[in-house]
Amino acid sequence: MDIVTVTNLTKTFGHGPRQVKALDGITLGVEKGKFTAIVGASGSGKTTLLHCIGGLYRPDSGTVTVDGQDLASLTEEQLTVYRRRKIGFVFQGNHLVPELTVQENILFPLALDDARPDWDFFREITRLLGLTGKLDALPHTLSGGAQQCTAIARALMTKPALLLADEPTGSFDAKTTQNVAGLLKLTAETFHQTLIMITHNEELAQIADRVTRLQDGRVVA
Repeated sequence: MDIVTVTNLTKTFGHGPRQVKALDGITLGVEKGKFTAIVGASGSGKTTLLHCIGGLYRPDSGTVTVDGQDLASLTEEQLTVYRRRKIGFVFQGNHLVPELTVQENILFPLALDDARPDWDFFREITRLLGLTGKLDALPHTLSGGAQQCTAIARALMTKPALLLADEPTGSFDAKTTQNVAGLLKLTAETFHQTLIMITHNEELAQIADRVTRLQDGRVVA
């Protein structure tokens, strides 16, 4: 069963001679509980597609349905709530709050909703990501890999319907890239999480259950 359905999606940026068609009629489905990698060169439209699925961009035409919800039917305020409760984001930059500890950063999205943490779940994901002994540390004292693991834990903590990872290892060396990507896959499998990761790294994409390739704003494979 598909948790994400994208139909005839188009998105254009700019005007006149500088107009760029980032998405050109994309149609695809993402199966629930699976790890999908979207690959393509810079400018292929993969980040724009991810942002449309995550409700960060509104497409010019076409539809995006996530977990039964047509995103076009939501107001801006409803989209904000949708992103906070339904989507976990992991970006290339970890966007941790520097003044907060690892534990506080992980729990931050719940605090925004005044929601109580599931402490058993918290302990499980921090153990799996190797953060148990680092919970009182500030982000700047951690390695890049540990910072990104904190960002992954934060994204998982709300138990989102969908986890979106935008070049999550793009700034790391080869060893850290493999470690972080492996942990991302492991957490998705452990918690039966639907994961979409975009990357330009073909080798990294092979760890996914399915690989979708974009070129010039279109699905080519």
